[in-house]
Parts: sequence; C-alpha cells; structure tokens
Amino acid sequence: MIRHAGTWTPDDRAESVWQYLPFEVPASSRGVRLTLEFDRSHGSGGVLDLGLVDPLGWRGWSGGARSLVELGHHGTTPGYLDRGLPVGEWQVVLGLHRLPLEGLAWEVVVETDVEVRVSGRTVAVEGSRPPIAPRPPRRELPSVDGLTWHAGDCHAHTVHSDGSLTIDELAALASGRGLDFLWVTDHNTTSHHPFLAEVGARHGIDLLPGQEVTTADGHANAFGDIGWVDFRLPGGTWAGEVAGRGGLLSVNHPVSGDCAWRHPSPPGSRAASAAEVWHSSWRDLADGGPLAWWTAVGSPTPLGGSDFHRHGHDAAPGSPTTWVACADGDVLGGMLAGRTAVSAGPDAPLLLRLGDELVALDADGTMLVCPDGRRSPVRGDRVIVGGHEGHHLLERTDRTIVAIAA
Repeated sequence: MIRHAGTWTPDDRAESVWQYLPFEVPASSRGVRLTLEFDRSHGSGGVLDLGLVDPLGWRGWSGGARSLVELGHHGTTPGYLDRGLPVGEWQVVLGLHRLPLEGLAWEVVVETDVEVRVSGRTVAVEGSRPPIAPRPPRRELPSVDGLTWHAGDCHAHTVHSDGSLTIDELAALASGRGLDFLWVTDHNTTSHHPFLAEVGARHGIDLLPGQEVTTADGHANAFGDIGWVDFRLPGGTWAGEVAGRGGLLSVNHPVSGDCAWRHPSPPGSRAASAAEVWHSSWRDLADGGPLAWWTAVGSPTPLGGSDFHRHGHDAAPGSPTTWVACADGDVLGGMLAGRTAVSAGPDAPLLLRLGDELVALDADGTMLVCPDGRRSPVRGDRVIVGGHEGHHLLERTDRTIVAIAA
C-alpha cells in the first residue's frame, strides 16, 4: 500500500493545476485500487479531480465524480481504458479545481495487488440491458441536393464520467425521444468509444464518439473518433489539434456560470469553428447573452446540447435538438460543413436552410430575424423565403428564441 497525503493550497494551484503522484505496478499485480479522500462538503470550498496515467499513456479520468477507481486484468472502473495492468511506473493525476484560502487536506491511497470488484464490460458499460424503446415517427422534412436532415443531441454523459446511465440506458432514452444521433461526450476520456456502435445499432440510433475536453476555465466538445485530446494543454490549441485529426471542436455552454469559456484564443484565430449556442441551462430564451457571445466571436456553426447526466436533474436528450443536413448519414461531415439548425425539441418550430432558401416549419406567428437585424413575420406552418444568407433566428414577439439556422 502506498499513501500520499498533504494539504494543497492556492499557492500550489498557482504553480500548477495538475499534480502527479507516482507509484509502481509489479508484474505480479492482480489489480490496482486507488482512493482519494478530502472534505467534499459544500462548505469546504474545495474540489479535487482524479485521473490516471499508466506506462502506455493516458488511462482515464473521474474528475470529481468518483473517489474510488479499480483496474484489473479483465475489467476497469468506467472512465478508464480497459487495457490490463502494464508493468512499470503509473501516476495518479490530481486536478486542483478549487481550493479554499486556508488549503485543502487530502489523502490518496494506492493498493497495487488486490482483487478488484469490477468485471469489465457488464458492470462498466451495460449493467442490465434496458428494453428497446418504441421510436416516434420521423418528422417529414424537406431536403435539397441529396442531403437528409437528421435530429440529434451534441452533448450527453454516461457512467464513463459523471452521468448516471449506462450507454445502453442512454441509447434507449435518446431513441425513444425520436433522435437519429447522439454524441456521447464523457469528460476527458474515450473509454466509452469502443461500445458505441454496437449499442447504437441495437437501439436504432447513431451513438457517435465524442469527448468533453474539460477544465476549470471552460469546456469544449471534441467530435469524432480522433483519439484522446489532452485537456492539460492550453485551450487555445485544442481546435487546431482536433481539426488536424479530422474532428470538430465546439465550445460548450460559453456563458454558463463557472463553466463559462475563459480560455484565450491565439491572435488572429477563434476558439473553435462551432459553438454550443443553445445549452439546456439557457432556460430564459429571451436572455440575449448566449447569442451576444456567439455574434461577438464571429458566429461559429451553431449547435445545441442537453448536457444530459441523469433523470430529474437535466433536460432530456434532444432538449434542445440539433439538426444536421447529412449526405449518406455522415453527421460529422454535415457539422464540419456548417449545415446545422437548432430547435427546442424534435417536434418544435424549426428553421432550415435549403440552398439559398430558408424554410420555417410549424412556426406561424414568429419573426424571422436576419443577421442585420431585419425582422419579417412568418405566416403559416410552412414558409419559404429566398435571398437570405448567413445565420438566422426565429423568435416570438417577446424576443424568445424559437429556432436557429446556420
């Protein structure tokens, strides 16, 4: 047993947010168990995040969601890659997320030869499989140039980070909501990626591999099967790194409390080519903050995300809904091309771009808002207008946002 303990202070955080505690795993190891203890009460003012590096590289991340991690030869705690027990030096990674002025006492205990309780795929991913949910009929939408509109959600979590549902349970929920795709974006890990295709096929929904690159200065979703993105690097470098691997980076909930985006961008560039303009925390849709930020940074491709974690705590998947005009079902390709729209839900009023035209669906009585501020009334449940370039909005007379179109 190896014990590390001490008190982290704001001075430690100023020196480095990331702290590393080494330990050795021998060839004879049956399993590794590590625990993190500190005062988690609300009044303590302290938050520590937990992760792990093994001799092969980044192993996984719990953030603040877990205090116990177990890894064996044939199973691992969700959020950590299931690749056995490489022999050599490992490192516990602690993130000093928030510290009180007087400091925060902590203790990490590492056991390197224990029988662990995880049993791989069953516990970590599926649990008891939920039944296949009946799917609502797909909405009939106009198409153009061979593209088909797909309904989905760009932000959701499972037990692989701080969500409460297994991948199977999340898939059943999203499919039952009538979604065609769901980006599964667990925090700072890709441990969920190997299971998405199979589970999605079982439930009739495209579960797509994402990750929420998460720090105290802001979060961003990296979309695509592009490998792990190192969140410890400066946030201004993430977009280029993700694009170079063929993926897409989107700033998440950029004006949402202490998760707001604070990472500086390199001169002459912007943080990302997409943004989660409509997040489930945007409950007052007459609040101009999210759209003001979006406009100020050059109106990157608009996306929406429920940020679903658990029943009764967050909005359901598809609240809001992101629509992507896809060629042959290629959701990422449509997002990279900027062919997106966002609505309050799968059946809510909708604004879509069809070439050089816009079509407003089920939006009678709203206003079409142009990039230059011009407003035109929408009369009818299917209204087509031409000659409108750039991003547009639908809003009600009280300026409540109804829909967004790229």
